[in-house]
Amino acid sequence: MKIQQQFDLSGKVALITGASRGIGEAIAVAYSQAGAKVVLTSRKQADLDRVAQRIHAAGGEAFPLAAHTGNAEAISTVVEKATAAFDGIDIVVNNAATNPHFGPILTADESHWDKIVDVNLKGYFRVVKACVDSMKARGGGKVINMASIAGLEPQPMMGVYSVSKAAVLMLTKVLAAELAEFNIQVNAIAPGFVKTKFSAALWQNQQLNDAVINTIPQKRMAEPEEIAGLALYLAAPASSFVTGAIFSIDGGQLVGTSIHV
Repeated sequence: MKIQQQFDLSGKVALITGASRGIGEAIAVAYSQAGAKVVLTSRKQADLDRVAQRIHAAGGEAFPLAAHTGNAEAISTVVEKATAAFDGIDIVVNNAATNPHFGPILTADESHWDKIVDVNLKGYFRVVKACVDSMKARGGGKVINMASIAGLEPQPMMGVYSVSKAAVLMLTKVLAAELAEFNIQVNAIAPGFVKTKFSAALWQNQQLNDAVINTIPQKRMAEPEEIAGLALYLAAPASSFVTGAIFSIDGGQLVGTSIHV
């Protein structure tokens, strides 16, 4: 197989949650450029329509469908409509996330835990469960779960979020083990700090921004497009023997600052 074919998604259908901006939008655009038909979902239809128009303008196919991953019925409806439009689902990118609590973990309310776990963890489970039959029928598939370096190492003031992302890593491994026999590969991406609306509370505050940048050897945050390349690899034939893996993209944050001698 030629290298171009290893990264070709022609004929594939990808469902991407949290696709209305940031990392989700960047991945949707990358998949479309690689030949996939993309099903875009998030809570707000108008934002999805904007991304779909961007993809259509570039000659791609996109189907924007508003849904909340905290609602199992809404997810099932999205999958049913996507299957009717595109005949099935081959690729799932679980990217939708929330973090309504910022502070010491013991200051979190029960409602914070419920919201974060429902979206960041159970939402991923719901989406995969709704899509797996289609993947099996089509001979296999790919699942990419968006985790975080917060799931690998605790991040200050993000305790509940960190716990939810650590759980995503274990969900990824469990699904990888259970779905391998069906030729479905399940992997996780653990980004560091990415400059998106989701992280705006950090980079719009100069003190917090400086504190974060000082922990990153490359001394900057990532742009969403820098995550999309790895997401393309994990969705493409090139990664056919990769499953249950966790890939961090963090500018070196987890390895710490460089040592000069």
